[in-house]
Amino acid sequence: MPSPDPIVEPFFSEWAHRRPGRTRSLDRAAALLAALDPAPLPVLGVVGSKGKGSTATYAAATLSAAGLRTVLVTGPSFRGYRERVRVDGVSVTDDELRALGRTVEAARRTLPEEEGYLAPSGLFLIAGLLHAQAVGADVCVLEAGMGGHRDELRLLGPRVVALGMVFAEHVGVLGDTVAEIAREKTRVVHPERTRALVTLPQSAEVAPVVDRTLTEVTRGRLAPEVVDPAAATEPPAHLRPRGLSAANGVLGTAAATRVLDLMEAPPAPPARLHRVLETVNLPARLSRHAVPGATTEVVVDSAIDRVGVAAALSHARDLWGGVDHVLLCLPDHKDVSGAVDALREVPVTAVRLPEEHLRFDHALPAHWDSVRAEDLSPASVAALGQRVLALGTVYFTGRVLEVLDAPTDRLFDPHTA
Repeated sequence: MPSPDPIVEPFFSEWAHRRPGRTRSLDRAAALLAALDPAPLPVLGVVGSKGKGSTATYAAATLSAAGLRTVLVTGPSFRGYRERVRVDGVSVTDDELRALGRTVEAARRTLPEEEGYLAPSGLFLIAGLLHAQAVGADVCVLEAGMGGHRDELRLLGPRVVALGMVFAEHVGVLGDTVAEIAREKTRVVHPERTRALVTLPQSAEVAPVVDRTLTEVTRGRLAPEVVDPAAATEPPAHLRPRGLSAANGVLGTAAATRVLDLMEAPPAPPARLHRVLETVNLPARLSRHAVPGATTEVVVDSAIDRVGVAAALSHARDLWGGVDHVLLCLPDHKDVSGAVDALREVPVTAVRLPEEHLRFDHALPAHWDSVRAEDLSPASVAALGQRVLALGTVYFTGRVLEVLDAPTDRLFDPHTA
């Protein structure tokens, strides 16, 4: 649910007051863009079913390491909405976000009323462009919402699109099959302005759909550029994200390098790139934190299915030698059954979020404990043991990071020596 904070109210006003049956309107977003008329900048757009944030962060770090002032827009946020817009890895200030909201709101009020509404995720993308203009940025890295032809990212004409793995996420929303979802996500490319689509190796079901769709949209002008993490040399293995996100780090670096090539800008020397990538902080992607005032450690990961949960559990066991307790928060539309199966050998507490649009009615093992997300505290987490694994939707992992007072304002430091 949107925050009542007036700083971010402009980004949520139309969504929060939408009437039943009303849908997001790209026409309205296009009209808002025309009213605001932000200066054109090269855009690297990031889409995929999972790992978009890691891809976008590594792309932004690569561009900043090359000396380009880079604006990064990601979502959802971890601890606050300021994190949605960053310059060279650092969140904007409250005052900057407030000013962006006022600018967006003033332009929105000039638009005629219509049935569709302006989506928050799209408004943050537009705000990112406005902020890029204000700070004299050279390039933008913009993470799509769900992504695709119906995402505001398409309106911005991304010069390069980075496509992460596509699987059965958002079934029934973006499509009824993985093939339909792949087609929808690929259609984020702009028919004229997109110059490259850089993709991870896709499944046998997805790869031909991406190829056909890209050919169709660009009238044969582009073909997918596949980057294979197993063969890639950048970044080196020890500088890639942990766990399943490792491939996304490779994708982000490759896509950013493609942007530099198209801009005729020199890449960072490998030694400098590596120094910057060493500073990358990916909250809630197998991130490790101490509980304030306690000896307990927590690994936080936004795993939402059987594979992700099993990988996070394996990582924690390798790190600690065992896991004392797992906090799990998955609403019914995620892979709850898969997570239950993966966690059958460890103590688990199921966490319920207060958001009304999320359902937590899936049957869980009778021996599991349960807790409300708003009742989590440093003391309650520390009481679970010395080694705690917190897994689930990003709305939950963001709350955990808040409880742990984890640093989330800086994702990387391009000014490292």
